[in-house]
Amino acid sequence: MTTLTLRASRRCYNALNPLHSAFYFAPEHDDELAALGLERGSMAYFAGRAAPLGAVGAGTVTATFYNFHPDLVARHIPRAWHAASPRAVLEARLRITDAYLRRLLGPEAIGSRQLTEAAELALRATEACGRPGRPLYSANADLPVPDAPHLALWHAATLLREHRGDGHLIALSEAELDGLEALVSHTATGKGFTRYFSQATRGWSAQEWSAAEERLRERGLLDPAGELTEAGVELRRTIEDDTDRLGFAPYRHLGAEYAERLTELVAPFTKAVLAANALPVKHMGK
Repeated sequence: MTTLTLRASRRCYNALNPLHSAFYFAPEHDDELAALGLERGSMAYFAGRAAPLGAVGAGTVTATFYNFHPDLVARHIPRAWHAASPRAVLEARLRITDAYLRRLLGPEAIGSRQLTEAAELALRATEACGRPGRPLYSANADLPVPDAPHLALWHAATLLREHRGDGHLIALSEAELDGLEALVSHTATGKGFTRYFSQATRGWSAQEWSAAEERLRERGLLDPAGELTEAGVELRRTIEDDTDRLGFAPYRHLGAEYAERLTELVAPFTKAVLAANALPVKHMGK
């Protein structure tokens, strides 16, 4: 019997995650939430992602989202909840998801046996997600599973994304990186968003970014040119390995055969999402 590896579990996650992530960049996202009275951009994003937590304050959103400037969060939360209740936002999330998945995948894929099977496998994987120390996952896990297979698949992908994301924050805390240091060091890997996009969307000033770079230099993690040192590369590798380990349970629950099957099933759907430029790859690093 084939043993599931951490690399295979990450491959399965990476194949599935774009179906979730495209939600935040779909035009339907801001259109639907603006119709509720939310401001486009940061407010819509914070409300759309935090709604499962309820009408929480800025502190909770800052803690669970990790790398956003607290002042940016405080400008929109809890003010967002005066415009639209979390319940209204949750209802809008399903309308958004239905619209963008139908648009990106097309009716044949939406009604396919492959999509239904993928939803079933992804939901089976979530059975092994643990709640302790996983606030965003746990909040989403309290929501009912939608009946429609494409919405159920998105729901499962969201659970797996937030479960892994919560574990990633545990790894970042263990590495003693604050939110901005985590963002700066990830940008320096060349695998995340560019510095300009990260600053613009996360609310950090150029001065704050430079100060974080200096703190990382003092730890020997960043060189004078802003590139990761050998120690910095090793730390980021450790963080990703720890994230894989902390997020392994759902894929181990599936087993190697079904994790590979899920990876294969969602590959055409993810390919369609990427082909439609539904994710901001132009803002990714080198």
